[in-house]
Amino acid sequence: MAHDALAPASGATSEMVRSATSESRFARYGLIALSLAFVGLFLVLPLAIVFTEAFRNGPGRFYEALADPETWAAIRLTLLVAAIAVPLNLVFGIAAAWAIAKFEFKGKAFLTTLIDLPFSVSPVISGLVFVLLFGSHSMLGPWLSSHGIKVLFAVPGIVLATVFVTFPFVARELIPLMQEQGTSDEEAALSLGASGWQTFWYVTLPNIKWGLLYGVLLCNARAMGEFGAVSVVSGHIRGMTNTMPLQVEILYNEYNFIGAFAVATLLALLALVTLVIKSLLEFKFSAQIAAARKH
Repeated sequence: MAHDALAPASGATSEMVRSATSESRFARYGLIALSLAFVGLFLVLPLAIVFTEAFRNGPGRFYEALADPETWAAIRLTLLVAAIAVPLNLVFGIAAAWAIAKFEFKGKAFLTTLIDLPFSVSPVISGLVFVLLFGSHSMLGPWLSSHGIKVLFAVPGIVLATVFVTFPFVARELIPLMQEQGTSDEEAALSLGASGWQTFWYVTLPNIKWGLLYGVLLCNARAMGEFGAVSVVSGHIRGMTNTMPLQVEILYNEYNFIGAFAVATLLALLALVTLVIKSLLEFKFSAQIAAARKH
């Protein structure tokens, strides 16, 4: 009798839940249309304009703009900075994530906060910090000048600024993954006689490979597209300290629209390739997180 009395109430409750979590067809299609319109207006249309303007005068003019010596210098510098900054962040990210996820120590929360610092500080401010550290009127500036070491307005300053703004990406992708996995696999490997390096290479690294690749991909994309911090420390020296984003700004300000949009097209293509690889890695990464939770 009690069960029969409760049955209608239970059915009514489930019906209320369904009605509260379901939307009308008009609302669903309206939200979909609004999302598509937003994406088309703020993402697809700007990309279409970039490619249209780059090829407005034909492919020959496009390739001529890319063949400019200053543009090639900007492309080479961008690739060089990314080739230095990404491996540095790779090593730091793995070490920081391993320390935070696998060990307990004093200052752990403070270290986590420091890793998140570049997310909350404006890139321009971080660039100014390096100017205060290595500028001619700083404490280190005269010593660096006397020893012939040039940091600001040179490749070292650009690399330092890029490393600062990009170093959270690898660590922040690995920390939750390693925390989900725990330490049982490493402890089992050590109990079987594996060394620390063998444990890392054959146990830890295979378990985090997709998250690691995902973090490296995001780090590389940010390193190539960084503008604010690099703009402060580069000095905008033509053919020497201009990266691709800075070259776009200079060409556009000089009304060289074909050249500006040609370089912007390369950055857009890098972004699209990154997006495709990111989607593939997200699928692998989410599958790995789910497997770790089941384990």
